[in-house]
Amino acid sequence: MGIYMIKLFNRRKHIVSEEEVADDVETTDNYADDSAEINDNENEAGDTEDSVSESGAEDTKDSVSDSGPEDTEDSESDSETEDSVSVIELDDESSETADIESDTAESGQISNEADYIASEIRAAESERMEEEQETADNIEESNNNMSEQGEDFSNDDDEIDSEEELEEDSSLSSGRDTSYEENRRAYRRKRRIRNQIIAYGVVVIIMAVIITAGVMAGRKVSGIIKEKRQNDEQIVQQNEGQDVEADNQQEEILIEEPPEIEEVSVDEQLEEIVNNCISVMPLEDKVAGLFIISPEALTGFRTVSQAGDATQEALGKYAVGGLIYFSQNIEDKEQLSQMISNTAAMSKYPMFFGVDEEGGTVSRVANSAIEVTQVGDMLTIGESGDTTAAYEAGVTIGSYLKDLGFNLDFAPVADVVGNAGNSPLEKRAFGSDPSLCADMVSNVVEGIQGTSVSACLKHFPGIGDSEKDMHEGKAETTKTLDEMKNSDFIPFQAGIESGVDLIMVSHITASSVDAEGTPSSLSRIVITDVLRTDLGFEGVVITDALDMRAISDYYTSEEAAVKAILAGADMLLMPEDFESAYDGVLAAVQDGRISEERIDESLRRIYRIKYADKLE
Repeated sequence: MGIYMIKLFNRRKHIVSEEEVADDVETTDNYADDSAEINDNENEAGDTEDSVSESGAEDTKDSVSDSGPEDTEDSESDSETEDSVSVIELDDESSETADIESDTAESGQISNEADYIASEIRAAESERMEEEQETADNIEESNNNMSEQGEDFSNDDDEIDSEEELEEDSSLSSGRDTSYEENRRAYRRKRRIRNQIIAYGVVVIIMAVIITAGVMAGRKVSGIIKEKRQNDEQIVQQNEGQDVEADNQQEEILIEEPPEIEEVSVDEQLEEIVNNCISVMPLEDKVAGLFIISPEALTGFRTVSQAGDATQEALGKYAVGGLIYFSQNIEDKEQLSQMISNTAAMSKYPMFFGVDEEGGTVSRVANSAIEVTQVGDMLTIGESGDTTAAYEAGVTIGSYLKDLGFNLDFAPVADVVGNAGNSPLEKRAFGSDPSLCADMVSNVVEGIQGTSVSACLKHFPGIGDSEKDMHEGKAETTKTLDEMKNSDFIPFQAGIESGVDLIMVSHITASSVDAEGTPSSLSRIVITDVLRTDLGFEGVVITDALDMRAISDYYTSEEAAVKAILAGADMLLMPEDFESAYDGVLAAVQDGRISEERIDESLRRIYRIKYADKLE
């Protein structure tokens, strides 16, 4: 089809060139016709002159021969008249002849111009014929497979060649008549119209083919899209059907066998809360959270009875794990409650608010101006053998502490007194019978912790046989580990089984247990091997007050704090110099002597207790 279109457009070009040449030839023919016409007029003029001359001579001769002598005069007069007429006629003919000669000269000039134009046209025609021949050869080579169309165009070329020959003959032959020109022009118009019709027909056919192909392609694409849409709809319907079926099956399952809702245990919830809290704490806050100190040690004031700007500023710097209050911090109920609540609001993390409230002699609150239900010495309760009284004592103490804002009671005393009358514990312990002490301890622990206040057994591994006060210096026990297990450990074991939250480790030296003679609060053997492993305690281990001379006379605050953590203690109570102890532990973590994982281990134990009450 493309080759055919090329041929068609070349054909159209040929026709246009032919028409231009034909018009030039027609113009040349007109010039030639005018020249021929002038020549004919010139010839007619010559003939007229000859006829006039011959006619005059013959008339004269006839008139002379026919006239007689008698008519001589009339003849002469008539001859003169005829001569004068002849002269007039000759003058007229001479004038006409001059005009004809002038026209002839002009005709000759026009004829020369026509001959020049004809020669130019023939040269252009010759050049055009060569170009057409070259074009025809190219078309013939590119259309070997289209013989039928080629023959049609070949016939057209023959017609054109014939027409060109006719035009050449017409340009050379100036004597052609007008009817031939009209017929030739009519033929050319018909041929032009025919070629236009053919061209338009071809264009229409091509457009029809293109439109048909487009329609067919559109239908095909539309069919493909429609088919794909149907497939998608089927897939969606199938999926919906499957979903409906699955929902139905699930509904049937739910109806027939309701799935058991797996409840998250309290311990799991607590563990998640604790881990979330610890994970966002900076190392500085983690280390500070291991300390329980006094308000005075926190703020630097001699006596603190309220929580103000100094407390807030200090807590912003040291996020300590708790505060312990003594008699100088307690004035009245409102003051004490307000101080504790303000401090809690200032802290970034939950805090322990502790106090020594054993009942009897050691009772910071009951022995203050605050009116609470008094609880006697633990020795009195122990001597009564009434475990119910021990439980009620624990409930009483825990209740008023809770009401004031405390959440930690450093009680009960779980020591077994060996030397009655000589022990510094005096009336603070339940007695010398390990079993009795165990029963009393477990009931007091349950009573205190039943009020959401944590209890703390003290003073592991037992100081009931010691005659020295460790506030004043070093104390030592000679008991072996087995002897301790059969006596001193029994009340502690009972307290552990009752779920006590904290156990305080004393500074007593047990050389039979730790051959190095390290104070128990700094001994890994006592804390980790005996208390953690042998007795199975999983709660918080806290040291006794590190400002006692049993420690401060032999260790710096920094050394004592680091040793206690390395030994397995979770919390450090009242170091002699808090800031030095804090810096020492932080530096030990930073230089790798204590791992941060070890700090996190202690914090998990601490925060399980702090968040347990909130979770409930």
